[in-house]
Amino acid sequence: MTSAPAPLGLGLVGCGGFGAYVLDAVAGLPGLRPTAVADPDPVRAKALGERYGVPALGSLEELLEREDVAAVAIATPPAAHAAMATAALRAGRHVFCEKPLATTTEGARAVAREAERAGRALVVDHVLRYNPLLRALQGLIGEGLLASPRRFLFENDASDQDLGPGHWFWDPAHSGGIFVEHGVHFFDAARALLGSDPLSVRATEVRRPGGPVDMVSADVLHPGGVLASHLHSFTHAHRCERQLMRLDHGFAETRIDGWIPVRAEISAWTDENGAEAWEKLPARAEALLHVDGFRPHGGERVSVTVERDAGARAPARGRGETRVVPHHVRAVLDLGGEARKPHVYTESVRAAVADLVRVARDGGTPVADAVAGLTAVAVAEAATLAAVTGTEQLVPGLDGTPGTSAPPHLQESS
Repeated sequence: MTSAPAPLGLGLVGCGGFGAYVLDAVAGLPGLRPTAVADPDPVRAKALGERYGVPALGSLEELLEREDVAAVAIATPPAAHAAMATAALRAGRHVFCEKPLATTTEGARAVAREAERAGRALVVDHVLRYNPLLRALQGLIGEGLLASPRRFLFENDASDQDLGPGHWFWDPAHSGGIFVEHGVHFFDAARALLGSDPLSVRATEVRRPGGPVDMVSADVLHPGGVLASHLHSFTHAHRCERQLMRLDHGFAETRIDGWIPVRAEISAWTDENGAEAWEKLPARAEALLHVDGFRPHGGERVSVTVERDAGARAPARGRGETRVVPHHVRAVLDLGGEARKPHVYTESVRAAVADLVRVARDGGTPVADAVAGLTAVAVAEAATLAAVTGTEQLVPGLDGTPGTSAPPHLQESS
């Protein structure tokens, strides 16, 4: 009888609120056990260490000296991510890194190269990659029930209620700026849902009177004339936050509320075969919403309503595509509404760490790997530069050079 492999020992660096959140999220995760925590603040380190019954250390270097630390979770402010991830990889550890992977493309590329050289798993905490709604949409696109999006839109009116004037969030030297610190989530989500690497970006930034930049927007061009538009403003009270993600599939549209998505609504026009396929979707809900490591709470649901002959049977035409689509579909994928947002966030983090455990044990490529982290930072840095200069910027490829599929007018000037 073959014995189960020993649990992966996890050392956490960064014992603030998010570090504690990560350890809470992964509590009891099969194949993983916390073994140590580290923070330069001895009070914080001691409190979290005692909470989990593990040693409290003062630095990443001390953490890496321990043989029972096989993986490192990095939960520090962004400016430290690249150096810490590189050090952990060089020490032969697997890495779970809070986003962004780095505050610069150069730093993210160095981490990605180190992960490849070391042959260790690296997962970036792009939680949207592990959200059941986005995973379901990827599945529906993959099987052709939804066409690949021709347009991606994300609007984020976020809260600045807890971000005082001296908070590190406002200092690009610590955070990288809004595009890097926060936008990477959605640059990466667009890349996942559109299934392509971004080519170029135009962007704008707005500064509050006498204060920091608190609103940014970016239009990111993807291959095939697909446009992804992003807006982030940190200008609202907690209770007034609003987010909307919209995907234009041509003959269908998907709308998702919340930056931690808990509900998706799809409106689609289809033919009889499509209508029958949509009607079978509720019976597939469990498999459709499944994400390894994500524990459902039991209230998830998928509902579909088909109105046959809601439109004329004459051919409909859009962007050069002609189809006969008389039936209208309304589908709702629901993870339990706003009340379940904390659960979905926690389980998405848990699923990301479960992905790390899987790759460390079995090999393969994580869902949110170093390439995902690098590409998101590259778009964010290009957007930051585009906003400052007022000129369109190429998004560099993995090797640091512009891709051959870049827009012709930029190829000529690069």
